[in-house]
Amino acid sequence: MNSDNTTLGATLRAWRDRVSPAEAGLPAGRVRRAKGLRREEFAELAGISVDYVVRLEQGRSTTPSAQVAAAIARALRLTDAERDHLYRLAGLAAPAYAELSEHIPPGLHRLLNRLDDTAAAVFAADWQLIWWNRGWAALLGDPSSTPPRLRNFARDIFPVDGQGPALSQWPVTSFAQDTVHAAVVSDLRRATGRFPDSRRLTDLIHALIKGNAHFAELWAAGAVGAHREDHKLVEHPAVGPIAVDCDVITEGDADRKIVVLTAAPGTEDEAKFQLAVLSGVTEGEPHR
Repeated sequence: MNSDNTTLGATLRAWRDRVSPAEAGLPAGRVRRAKGLRREEFAELAGISVDYVVRLEQGRSTTPSAQVAAAIARALRLTDAERDHLYRLAGLAAPAYAELSEHIPPGLHRLLNRLDDTAAAVFAADWQLIWWNRGWAALLGDPSSTPPRLRNFARDIFPVDGQGPALSQWPVTSFAQDTVHAAVVSDLRRATGRFPDSRRLTDLIHALIKGNAHFAELWAAGAVGAHREDHKLVEHPAVGPIAVDCDVITEGDADRKIVVLTAAPGTEDEAKFQLAVLSGVTEGEPHR
């Protein structure tokens, strides 16, 4: 038996130990010696034999089928990242994600709620806006008046059928427009590798290729990457032009993008940024 705690067997034992019967929907029963699920309980939940569980955990069987791996992932309540790791340990290709997720987990919500002194938003993997805070609405205008289909950053910078930008209600200029354009295109290409079966992503890319020559040219170049940062000029109607820094963080298994806008500390732009953003902090609630 291999004692390496990075093996499939050791990993399964660790995951089994952390799942309580209550979490798995099982009665706790009498006093237990097992920290988590018993092997019998794990086998029942996964629909496999106890003997096979023993062989997996002892390293005598190391190549479960994709069907068994999926059942194990469900039984052990694995996250998407853990499920993918299970597949790799089993020598399997991780299953593709069928559709883009707009779910924002509680931990991310708690983080976002601490960003009220900034302008922050969350985008799905296809750059569809799915959440924004009051600071974002105050700095750029409230996106809730824009039809949901048009709340997409890729559509904003690669307009189709004469559609103008829809994510901001007043002019926003990038200081590195060409870099941003190339980064968003390559980021969308990366998303197609993670979500090859997403109809929404496929439809967006087809629409942009057909309707925007610049996007089609960049897409044909075949670059793969991610959008990380930018510097922008916001023509705010109340306080005038504001130079802002834009940072992009890709988060979670669903490739959500957290976009945070700030201004350089100690500058006139910071003072104007605070006037613009803080004016919206006490009004309304964050949006989905």
